[in-house]
Amino acid sequence: MTNRPPLLRYFKTSPEIIRLAVMLEFRFPLSLRNVEDLLHERGTEISHETVRYWWNRLRPMFAAEIRCKRVERMRGRNHWRWHLDEVFVKISGVTHYLWGAVDHEGEVLESVVTKSQDRISALKLLK
Repeated sequence: MTNRPPLLRYFKTSPEIIRLAVMLEFRFPLSLRNVEDLLHERGTEISHETVRYWWNRLRPMFAAEIRCKRVERMRGRNHWRWHLDEVFVKISGVTHYLWGAVDHEGEVLESVVTKSQDRISALKLLK
């Protein structure tokens, strides 16, 4: 028997295919059927229901793994930064301000909508 991660040991499909299917859906906005089609293009016959089962069962494990890798990468660097973005949005015809905290990789950390353009209070709320 090959050396498999403990959670993947009971699946008949290879861990590489399982990881690819889950990461395709995790990383890109693909539907289950799109993932099924992409795997079919690569020569693997897996139904979308199987991908859904893997997704529900293995998502926390992959998310924790990604989080750990990201934290390890960031520990070696001192330049992790975030900034405040402001966007004007209309809600029911009234202009509001959407404030978003965005990190250096472009990922939105938090967002808040206010009626007034008060940068200081938005920063306090987001911190």
